[in-house]
Amino acid sequence: MSKTGTDKPSVHRVAMAKRVAAMWLEERATPHHRLTVYRGHGRESRNLPGLFRAFRDGRMKLGKVTPIGDLGIKPEFDHVILWTKDAKGLQDLDDVLRGMGLETSGVA
Repeated sequence: MSKTGTDKPSVHRVAMAKRVAAMWLEERATPHHRLTVYRGHGRESRNLPGLFRAFRDGRMKLGKVTPIGDLGIKPEFDHVILWTKDAKGLQDLDDVLRGMGLETSGVA
């Protein structure tokens, strides 16, 4: 038991902890943009995650798009989700992918 005889947490400490956590998140959180690329029925779309990793790492080129260093890649069953802070780079990548015949959700 505490000195006051109650086991309730201090309301002041909880409020202060929430403010500190909110400030920490605001300093470190950054907006990002997403693009969903849907897998087709061809053999080319089977290894889309590997293709995007090679593009991100600069090992291959996709059109005239410069590699996006912070490109996040999440493979799913029938689509691949890409995200980055670089809206222009992701839009350029979307244009190239649509030119290749892949279906995308558009940059959000």
